Amino acid sequence: MKHRFFISLLLGIMLFTQCGRQSTEGELRTVFKYNESAGITSLDPAFARNQANIWGVNQLFNGLVQLDDSLNILPCIAKNWDISADGRTYTFYLRDDVYFHENELFKNPNKRKVIASDFVFSFNRIIDENLASPGAWVFNNVLINDDHTYSFRAPDDTTFIVTLREAFPPFLGLLSMQYCSVVPYEVVEHYGKEFRKNPVGTGPFRFKIWKEGIKLVFVKNPNYFEVENGTRLPYLDAVAITFIVDKQTAFLEFVKGNIDFLSGIDMSYKDELLTRNGTLNSKYNDRLNLTKSPYLNTEYLGFLVDSALPLSVSSPLSDVRVRQAINYGFDRSKMILYLRNNIGQAALSGMIPAGMPAFNDSLTQGYYYAPDKARQLLAEAGYPNGNGLPIITLSTNPSYLDLCQYIQSELKEIGINIKIDVLPPATLREMIARSDVNFFRGSWIADYPDAENYLSLFYSKNYAPAGPNYTHFKDGAFDALYEKAITIVNDEERYSLYRQMDSIVLSHAPVVLLYYDEVLRFSQKNIEGLGNNPLNLLTLKRVRKLN
Repeated sequence: MKHRFFISLLLGIMLFTQCGRQSTEGELRTVFKYNESAGITSLDPAFARNQANIWGVNQLFNGLVQLDDSLNILPCIAKNWDISADGRTYTFYLRDDVYFHENELFKNPNKRKVIASDFVFSFNRIIDENLASPGAWVFNNVLINDDHTYSFRAPDDTTFIVTLREAFPPFLGLLSMQYCSVVPYEVVEHYGKEFRKNPVGTGPFRFKIWKEGIKLVFVKNPNYFEVENGTRLPYLDAVAITFIVDKQTAFLEFVKGNIDFLSGIDMSYKDELLTRNGTLNSKYNDRLNLTKSPYLNTEYLGFLVDSALPLSVSSPLSDVRVRQAINYGFDRSKMILYLRNNIGQAALSGMIPAGMPAFNDSLTQGYYYAPDKARQLLAEAGYPNGNGLPIITLSTNPSYLDLCQYIQSELKEIGINIKIDVLPPATLREMIARSDVNFFRGSWIADYPDAENYLSLFYSKNYAPAGPNYTHFKDGAFDALYEKAITIVNDEERYSLYRQMDSIVLSHAPVVLLYYDEVLRFSQKNIEGLGNNPLNLLTLKRVRKLN
């Protein structure tokens, strides 16, 4: 313990002396501080699988394209691009002023320009089975040549070409993911697996020091290529990340001003920061900022509807009328108000969440609170007032127990008796993947900003465990629309098909949609330019910290 305290103190002194002294312009250096309670396991883009790693990687690396806070796809290292008429070939034209962070492994001077072959190397690295990157799936649709190589080409230093097997309009969105960042082959080959803690990218900040589990420091990249209003980004001089595991302790540090930013809200301090209606508690109005944004996260309960599985056949949930009765049997808006302080939006539409471009709650009508209709459906299914209906087991993890207990109580009023089985998160995930539970709590957070990402949960060729179709839902009309939609380049035409697919899912009720989540960001009053977005991606290059 003494050793850990000494290291932490030493790092604090280092950060203060480096980032607290006067800069050449005479301004006090600014350090943005945030806490990562989940911990960071890797700063290698190839392993940017969870939010903690993604946030760290996003400060250090860039890809061909990037997203703004409205999820528009914008140029990044690629200044523009062409897509072939058949939607299969993407030609990117790269900037010629992007450099990797300075490193002794480069020839003098200690920096090197990014060229198209760096993307060939970076993308081939992701799909290398020896690396075992969780992002390899991003390139599943890339054409494989006769010589068994993937179709990534660099005809010259500023042109990079990717050819797909089949047209897939969301592909540009996939390329915005941190997996698709460019990395330098010299540094990667030198460090091997240790690149995870010796990262070299092109981003607005460069790696400085990392004492795992204690503190991580990035400093300003003086050679960063993006400029805003004539000023080279970023505005901050450093980013300091701590790893306080206890969320209550981290919250107290935030309230004391020792942390600049807090994402989301834990139940332990929910009522301290927020009113019942989800606004900032008035006593913090002069100290803190609160921003909200739709979050591309749909929370739901799933049913196993595969008639070929014995577990499904023997369950009353195999009857669509029982599933629909459950959907009509509880008040989502009341649940959001009293259990979540109005954080999120009641899921009264389809699987596609608010914040996704294809979302339109006026065109896709979902389930609402209608207890009389629920009772009527139960009677039609042969269970008047719930008589004869077996007890139904709902499997969840501890974090969602309160929501499940609320639903349990509401459904009891219409004659549906629910037993709640609380399982560790990892155990529940495994059981869902193996089709070992009939009724389960789930959620889906978008990997990329296209509704196909959500509708893929109901495509029959994606049956779990090989894919994300955990309910084993199958419908011929849905599959035909899905296969048609993923070939259509025109957004509005594709969105129309997405909404038809969403309506098909609603009619069969393989899920009970609960709510569309929200991103909450709290920051100190002297923080400007933090922004917010439906992917909850932390981007610090435009952030200012006022003295």
